[in-house]
Order: sequence, then C-alpha cells, then structure tokens
Amino acid sequence: MRFWDTSALVPLFIAERESERVELLSAIARRRREDPKANRVLRTTRMNLLEAWTEWTEVIDMPAARRQAERLVETHPLRAADALRLGAALVACEGVASSLTFVTLDRVQAEAAEREGFTVLGRD
Repeated sequence: MRFWDTSALVPLFIAERESERVELLSAIARRRREDPKANRVLRTTRMNLLEAWTEWTEVIDMPAARRQAERLVETHPLRAADALRLGAALVACEGVASSLTFVTLDRVQAEAAEREGFTVLGRD
C-alpha cells in the first residue's frame, strides 16, 4: 500500500504541482480555459481522475491526523497542509510508517516522511 501526497498525484493527470481533489479539478478546468485546443484531452483527464478517485481510500479520521500534524509542525519544517497530509499517512499506517510507502514530489515533505520512518518515492 502507498500513501500518495497530492504533489505526486497531480502529474499523473496534469502537469501542475500540489493539489487535492478540488484543486486537481480546478487545475484541469483552468487549463481548459487557458488552452481551448486541449479541451478534449483535459475532459478525458478529468474523467480519468474521477474514475481513479473511486479506487482510493481516504483517511477520514481527521482529528487523529490533526493531532499528528500538531506534533509534526514542531518536529519538521512543514507547512500546515503538508503536516496534515503526513499526519494522515501516519493514521493510515496506524503508526507503523515502515508498512506504508509515501509518494510525494515535495522535497521538504519527503525529508520529513523519511525521518518519520516512511519509504519515500518520487523525491527529487
């Protein structure tokens, strides 16, 4: 199992960094507006994203993820959203970081994930 940070998901669907579901959809819509010639490809990209989303498992215990994030911002130089994502990964793996691969393109988040015990993919 792998925990995918949105920084690593976006390039799978569109050449733009950092996003969650709404941000991904917003990035696709913005690209369609900016480049009408890409409209067909980007509509397909949107459909692929929404289809892939149904296969993912989301961490819904946000109070637990927030508690982890509160500790993480004291320990690592993370932005709040990145700390929440890393906290969600810690919740997903039930505190056994070595049982989950963390996928991110964010260098700072990758370093923090490695220090927390995750194997990291996608790092620069």
